[in-house]
Amino acid sequence: MALSLFDQFTSPVLLGIPLIAIAVAMPWILLRSALNRFLTSRFLEIQSWLLHQFARQIFSPLNPEGHKWALLITSLMVFLFTLNVLGLLPYTFTPTTQLSMNMGFAVPFWLATVIVGAQKQPNIALAHLLPEGTPLALIPVLIIIETISLFIRPLALGVRLTANLTAGHLLIYLISMAAFVLTPMMPAVGLLTAAVLFLLTLLEVAVAMIQAYVFVLLLSLYLQENV
Repeated sequence: MALSLFDQFTSPVLLGIPLIAIAVAMPWILLRSALNRFLTSRFLEIQSWLLHQFARQIFSPLNPEGHKWALLITSLMVFLFTLNVLGLLPYTFTPTTQLSMNMGFAVPFWLATVIVGAQKQPNIALAHLLPEGTPLALIPVLIIIETISLFIRPLALGVRLTANLTAGHLLIYLISMAAFVLTPMMPAVGLLTAAVLFLLTLLEVAVAMIQAYVFVLLLSLYLQENV
């Protein structure tokens, strides 16, 4: 049972070829872009408005130096959001349930913000490791603690995204199996379980959107510290 329960998180393979590449490419295939500077459909108009609202909310606290990251971070948010939502469809694979992939996003972006901070304002970047007014005896301990917390940030980003999506998929799987088994024996309980499954699916759609937003929001906060 334990093996079949977690089989859904195994990367599918067809003729020896891992299909995770197709899953990762799906957001760029499905999302349309305008062929020119004019919006050619209502869908593109709504898409452009949503992206504009997101970018304004994320980057308004940042100074103009941080606005150079707008296209990159907005693209990452759209990419993660699309992958998370597509993974809720039946017979699909969610690449963002793989910790290795999430760490592949978290580590380079976090490291880029740290490098930018070290280049642009090295004194302020080092000052983050030691709060102002720290007693002399606590300075070595606090430097070690702040350094560890700095290096834990990308791990927290990757694990948070992986854990939330994995837990949601497992809950949907377990409750759907319960509804399938209970419906023939106890139809009333089976229908109640199916209603819970429907509500949980709606919740997971919200979680998929929120987790993509939280991932990018935390990256923007790290960027704000360094620019």
